Amino acid sequence: MTYMSFWFYVFVLIAVLLYYIVPLKGRWIVLLAGSVFFYWQAIGTKGGMAVILLTVAAAYGAGLLLQKMRKRSILAIAVLLMILPWLCIKNGNYVLEILLHREAVSWIVPLGISFYTLQIISYLADIYMGKIEAQKNPARFALYVMFFPQIVQGPIPRYDRLAGQLYEGHAFRERTVVGGFYRILWGFFLKLMIADRAAVIVDEIFDYHNLYAGCYVLVAGVLYSIQLYADFAACISISKGVANLFGIQLSDNFHHPYLAVSVRDFWHRWHMSLSEWLKDYIYIPLGGSRKGRIRTFINLILTFVVSGIWHGAGLRFAVWGLMHAVYQIIGQLTQGVRRKAEKMLGLEEAVGVRIWIQRTWTFLCVMVAWIIFRAENLRTGIQMISSMFRVQNVWIFTNDALLSLGLGWKEWVVLLASILLLLAVSLKQERGVSFSDMIFRQPLYVRWALYLVVIFGIMTYGAYGMGYDSQAFIYGGF
Repeated sequence: MTYMSFWFYVFVLIAVLLYYIVPLKGRWIVLLAGSVFFYWQAIGTKGGMAVILLTVAAAYGAGLLLQKMRKRSILAIAVLLMILPWLCIKNGNYVLEILLHREAVSWIVPLGISFYTLQIISYLADIYMGKIEAQKNPARFALYVMFFPQIVQGPIPRYDRLAGQLYEGHAFRERTVVGGFYRILWGFFLKLMIADRAAVIVDEIFDYHNLYAGCYVLVAGVLYSIQLYADFAACISISKGVANLFGIQLSDNFHHPYLAVSVRDFWHRWHMSLSEWLKDYIYIPLGGSRKGRIRTFINLILTFVVSGIWHGAGLRFAVWGLMHAVYQIIGQLTQGVRRKAEKMLGLEEAVGVRIWIQRTWTFLCVMVAWIIFRAENLRTGIQMISSMFRVQNVWIFTNDALLSLGLGWKEWVVLLASILLLLAVSLKQERGVSFSDMIFRQPLYVRWALYLVVIFGIMTYGAYGMGYDSQAFIYGGF
């Protein structure tokens, strides 16, 4: 059962009906039962279910112990116990095959382990720091960890922001439920109209990188940047939308990241729940920016290397994280020079031009790092980036070369039109426009006409049909 399957929405519909039928005090039990059922269906193995239940039990006990004795040693042991399964599953085969030259092991992989591991660590750390009280009801704690709309790939929730919403029970509110429906539709648009269609080109060029160079790599880098964002944002949009159907608000995870004017700004907009987690539980405990510039830079590097390792095993992920730290360090060191250059070029007055130059440069920096992130290994990634500067084949944009990569010209038109629509919506929202509010203010017949148009458009132009198999959400693999 996946977020893109028909049976998932049958399950959601049944769960929503039961939720609003059951009395308020018992509605959290419907969420718990639904979460356990979803996890059981999605994971498909008894072993994966056993791992998460054992993890939940251990975290529950550690939370109660930390509540009684706030000792750093207890927190350290508890965090280590939470991290060990993730380390083995995510990095075990890399260590065995690449470093030790041994045979790989077939690990039991619980769904969402990278996300619920960070979720549990924040819960334990917040108890230790006295920010929250430990949950005494084991069933309620299990619901907090396993709440099905967000367990696949976030957003990574904080206990003090989510737990109360899960346990209190919500009355039916049309505005919230309809808002959830909007978000689910938007998620389908991002996934089927952009992400899965862009994946055809991206997979072709990255999988057969020996055949493509120069501007082909540029096209793959740009489209992968867009694919990754559309794919991840689609899953988050669906997660938030499904949670809204129960009256629950999940935290935002994106704020138009490709409109960022610096890499630092990018990380305030991209995977915001992870960025906040890294800041609160890695960067600040290391000393943050409180101990001088050199120490600040070291803390920044360590934080982003941790981010890279969290995303996957292999040197390329650590280098990807390091690149983002170096981008920010260079940005801070050259701040004065850039201001002088802007003044000399007259960009201080031309605010709009300056912002778009900053956005374009930031996107290109992030895109280069994404090529390392997506490549099969670090060497391949470096070779692909190098070829963008060595090989001059601009002619691929003026002949039919791009039409030989898996998409016909009509599919390219749909993809580019969808990307432009995403950009237009993002720019409007950046200026404070709320499309959901605008739609909700319209008469009922106008709203339903719009819903039908959107559904028909996705059904007509979305990347699905005979032989189509929706790709798994990318961040679900991290």
